[in-house]
Amino acid sequence: MFKDVSGQPRPLQTLYVDNQPRQIPAGYTVAAALLALGYKANRASPVSGSPRGPYCMMGVCFECLVEIDGIPNRQGCLIEVQPEMRVRLSLSQEQDSGEEVDDGR
Repeated sequence: MFKDVSGQPRPLQTLYVDNQPRQIPAGYTVAAALLALGYKANRASPVSGSPRGPYCMMGVCFECLVEIDGIPNRQGCLIEVQPEMRVRLSLSQEQDSGEEVDDGR
């Protein structure tokens, strides 16, 4: 879906998404990393429960909210991925209870 057009090789770093290790080039924001990894949704709407994903990529819409390193409701589009960072998606209320959740891919 996304292609790095910088032309510069970037070192890979590990990002844990729902405790699954994933490799992503350095310099990506959390929201860009999730999109590059194929995630279409990162949270569920608190009103309707519908899947939501990054939209504006500049901190205005708040559709990119995720839990980062244990801190909930962080704007993934404004935070650069750091090595060994842990991201938890908030796709539904069932996720908190440990039930199986569709990850939106």
